[in-house]
Amino acid sequence: MAASPWVWPMLAMVGLVFAVAARLFQTRIGEMKRRRIPPQSVASARQMAETLEDTRAADHFRNLFETPVLFFAGCLAAMQTGVEGFGPLSMAWAFVGARVLMAIEACGRNKVMRRFRAFLAACTALLFLWIQLGLHWAGVL
Repeated sequence: MAASPWVWPMLAMVGLVFAVAARLFQTRIGEMKRRRIPPQSVASARQMAETLEDTRAADHFRNLFETPVLFFAGCLAAMQTGVEGFGPLSMAWAFVGARVLMAIEACGRNKVMRRFRAFLAACTALLFLWIQLGLHWAGVL
């Protein structure tokens, strides 16, 4: 049986989560070794923020469990109810693309306005995805 087309943008998002996690481990462990920070001194989020100089990847990793929850719920609901078509699926891919750009910026140079534009694009794509799903379920599409 062929996989639903909704599986692919979800797998791409899962890949992004693990890529950011890898970056998080790389930066965190690297800084702790370089600065000889004992692990127990960063046991809480507050201690981590006060002690570590580079929290970009950690901040973005947490962010990947906020609005992307609506993305995964929408994709699963679309898959379960048989929603197909270019419109909703293209919004799912637009969300993934914007989140990739946001992750690159957030874990890299971290320019706020560039990151914000990617966030806005992702939220817009997510909104249009849900609008299209709602219209489909209402029988309008």
